[in-house]
Amino acid sequence: MHDLLLSHGSVHDGFGSPEKDADVAISEGRIVAVGRDLGPARRVIDVSGMVVAPGFVDPHSHSDTVPFLAEPQPFKLHQGVTTEIVGNCGFSCGPANPETAGFMPAVLAEQAFTTFGEYLDAARAAGPSNNLAVMVGHNTLRLAASGMEAKPTGEALDRMRVMAAEAFEAGAVGLSSGLEYVPGAYAGTDELVALALVARRWNLPYATHMRSESEGLADALDEAIAVATRAGVRLQVSHCKASGRAVHGSSAMLLAKLAEARRSGLDVRADVYPYLAFGTGLVAVLPPVACEGGQEALLARLADPLTRAALREMAEDPVTGTGVGLWRELHPADVQILTHSDPAVEGRRLADLPGDPWEALCDLLRRDPHASGVFHTMHDDDVTAIMADPLVSIGSDGGPPVGPNHPRTFGTFPTFLGTYVRERKVVPMPEAIRKVSSAVAAQFGLTDRGWLGPGAVADVCVFDPATVGHDGTYEVPDVRPHGVRHVFLAGREVVAEGEFTGGRHGTVLRRGMS
Repeated sequence: MHDLLLSHGSVHDGFGSPEKDADVAISEGRIVAVGRDLGPARRVIDVSGMVVAPGFVDPHSHSDTVPFLAEPQPFKLHQGVTTEIVGNCGFSCGPANPETAGFMPAVLAEQAFTTFGEYLDAARAAGPSNNLAVMVGHNTLRLAASGMEAKPTGEALDRMRVMAAEAFEAGAVGLSSGLEYVPGAYAGTDELVALALVARRWNLPYATHMRSESEGLADALDEAIAVATRAGVRLQVSHCKASGRAVHGSSAMLLAKLAEARRSGLDVRADVYPYLAFGTGLVAVLPPVACEGGQEALLARLADPLTRAALREMAEDPVTGTGVGLWRELHPADVQILTHSDPAVEGRRLADLPGDPWEALCDLLRRDPHASGVFHTMHDDDVTAIMADPLVSIGSDGGPPVGPNHPRTFGTFPTFLGTYVRERKVVPMPEAIRKVSSAVAAQFGLTDRGWLGPGAVADVCVFDPATVGHDGTYEVPDVRPHGVRHVFLAGREVVAEGEFTGGRHGTVLRRGMS
């Protein structure tokens, strides 16, 4: 007798095959059969009219510290997400050097561990509400080995290699970089190749937030492809976009480069989120050199009018497309302040602040170097073209569900399925399910997840295709999505009739682990 039978659903296998009206039988945490007349079960749930799909896999999340929050956090389960890939954009919670951990993003620095394995152990012990698989970040390795120095010694690079190997041995599922952030922005291509070659020993991918997603997009993409090609590893291009009015329309170039790399033999994939704005720290708007030497050095530079002017000249230099920060891709009206130590400026646009926008930005960062923003820089035509491409999956780029936030944290997957699949028909449903399941799981070696068939782990999402969606906005993002009816982790129901059932039933998936 089966433990559970999901009856009369519209079943998707996650590989893009046509849906079929079928039952799904689950026993001992795995799918055991899909079809009709599967025999008796201890429990039967009628899911007529619902899509039955593999639990969604988010390839680009920043939920690294969510397990350590005091209460269980179902915000991803309500979206149908059963597994998240974290450690993105070059930052992970370990390995951290106590002397330089303060240079990590504040949310990670609060949970920084001396070794990568210690972080995995602690996250698992704390109890995630859904599954996490973790990459080790290049920025974090660099900080641990040489702090905020622009040019690490050969000994420091060797130390980075050793720490990367220790992370992969402990269970990391890949290597990530964040080349618009310091200190990763200081690294050359050879350094990235050296670390990717370590990942190759475990057949793991290289995921990159590229050096530019705006005027330097073409060169940055060429570099990402070169790193993966030279190291012989799979490539994941994170949160693909053509950001800034100067490069609107560049999605065709981006997708052509991905396709050509694929034809040339590189196993390359990418991800995108279904929004026209991104979110990050305001300090990323400055040229990376502004941060060299750490926070005190940054504040000293911002206090000097001549240095401010020099940084602006560098940021606006039309000759250089990469390594100059985000300033040139932005208009002041595009910049919405998300978090700041002064609540009076939160929610306002840079264009609304008095005085020259560059000077206003520098003043904001002098008062709070950890301030963050939402940047409205993408064009719908580019977002939908990238989204429709078969090499591109859907990722949230969302962080912990606390404080001011971006709606992608709470609604990426329902927004994709509701707005872009049901209403705008950017891709058909079988392809949409593939984009949020097997296309991601395969990239990160999660062989037992991301598909629905006999033998797969019973991570399952059941949703109503007629109602799935999210009503969150940039002003009020933390709205629960609707339409996701049932979610199962290894056969355990964690969302029932749209309500979280409680508890922490996820786990940390280490490399090679089911």
